[in-house]
Amino acid sequence: ITGIVALPLAIAFAIASGVTPDQGLTTAIVAGFLISALGGSRVQIGGPTGAFVVIVAGIIAKFGYDGLAAATLIAGLLLIAMGLFRLGGLIRFIPYPLITGFTSGIAVIIFSSQVKDFFGLQMAPPPADFLDKWGAYFHASRTASLWPLAVGLFTVLCITLWPKRWNKVPGPVAALVIASSAAAVFNLPVETIHTRFGAIPSGLPHPSIPNLSLDLLRQVFPSAVTVALLAAVESLLSAVVSDGMIGGRHKSNMELIAQGAANMVSPFFGGIPATGAIARTATNVKNGGRTPVAGIVHALVLLVILIAAGNLAGHVPMACLAGILVVVSYHMSEWRSFRSMLSAPRSDIAVMLITFLLTVLIDLTVAVEVGMVLAVFLFMRKIIELTQVRDLKKDMNDPENGDGEIPSELKALPVPDDVEIYSVHGSFSFGAANQLMELIRITAKKPKVLALEMKDVLYMDATGLHVLDEMHRQCSRAGIRLMISGIHMQPLTVLEKSGKLLELGENNLKENLAEVLKEVANPARTPASGV
Repeated sequence: ITGIVALPLAIAFAIASGVTPDQGLTTAIVAGFLISALGGSRVQIGGPTGAFVVIVAGIIAKFGYDGLAAATLIAGLLLIAMGLFRLGGLIRFIPYPLITGFTSGIAVIIFSSQVKDFFGLQMAPPPADFLDKWGAYFHASRTASLWPLAVGLFTVLCITLWPKRWNKVPGPVAALVIASSAAAVFNLPVETIHTRFGAIPSGLPHPSIPNLSLDLLRQVFPSAVTVALLAAVESLLSAVVSDGMIGGRHKSNMELIAQGAANMVSPFFGGIPATGAIARTATNVKNGGRTPVAGIVHALVLLVILIAAGNLAGHVPMACLAGILVVVSYHMSEWRSFRSMLSAPRSDIAVMLITFLLTVLIDLTVAVEVGMVLAVFLFMRKIIELTQVRDLKKDMNDPENGDGEIPSELKALPVPDDVEIYSVHGSFSFGAANQLMELIRITAKKPKVLALEMKDVLYMDATGLHVLDEMHRQCSRAGIRLMISGIHMQPLTVLEKSGKLLELGENNLKENLAEVLKEVANPARTPASGV
């Protein structure tokens, strides 16, 4: 059943990507077989997917199939490297607003690419640019044809309504068979696969080595990174969804290696990028698939169909495939998630909208790159905003301080006038470091002891280490003793590995602030150098 469902989707995604129908079928067979045979998910179904339509079409338009083959090979190598270096778990850290933004953008582009065939517009191939494409559609709107529109609408309605009455046969398959039969029997004036692409070969092509060059590999590398990222994200998301359906647990790194192997082999048969397909994987599970054998059989079923009835696929109307992709784009848009994200924090909304607009108006590769960089910077800003540096001595001497953050036994300890105490809450990164240096800079008079409370610091980065080292150097030159209390394991490990712990002096590290205050209250103080 999954093999039959994959048939129209493989053809439709291939045509939408700018390649021939048989290349889509070849990808579903070759890559689908390898993903199921080698993968880390027991029920994953692989093949061409809607996520790749935009990036594949862009590569084909700019570099031709040789460029696509080069990008797919590089993406395969990157996926294998990600699996070998056990980076499968890191994919879950890709921000959800970023995924929602480019997924919704891809859905809009897929829908836009099908307007010509859906309405039967008499026009040249539409421009690649989104706005120019819709401008061309507007100028050609008077050439719309009734029969292609009728076939497209029938396909959409059939896919939507068919499962409610006859769920044994998948809706896309029913729509394809009925529309193709009607077009052939009644000789409907609609364009078909055969009239546009010619006959579909009956069987897999002989493997051949793609035409590659160092210059071509360098040019397509950014696109290859995007292909690898999309393949990793979609395949692992699909694996997670299937885990929930069967109560299993996939091996993410093994899955990435399988995806890489499939994408490295696919170009040798004239195929396109492949990844795990969520809809086909769910179909596999719902129909009883519980082992990789189901995915392997799915690929073999497609191979048998290609050999025995490949010529019949030529009767499929282009408007029918357009209708299938219209439904795919609707489900892919995740408009409910998109709408709910509009009530999220403004930084998340910004990441989603910018990624969405860049995907639609510029390029998916640019969208992913800019979206990732923007998400990282906004995340760092959040961390900096959550990090606080306080003048703890001021709070301890304030009798009105009732926030409960300073224990009464600590407030009872005297704090000498020549001792300054600061506390850091959050990560000791460049943001906290700058705040701390600013507070120390505006201190009215030079203290003899500078105490730094770090019990609420769980992480310190290289910038924090640099600032701490600089503080120690300045304190040493000024005859000020620098003491640290409550330091956790991660910051302490950073100090030890850098060699700064010896310079700071272990006698200047105290378990808590109370120990610091008891020691500085003693007139016999340790020298400021701490060595």
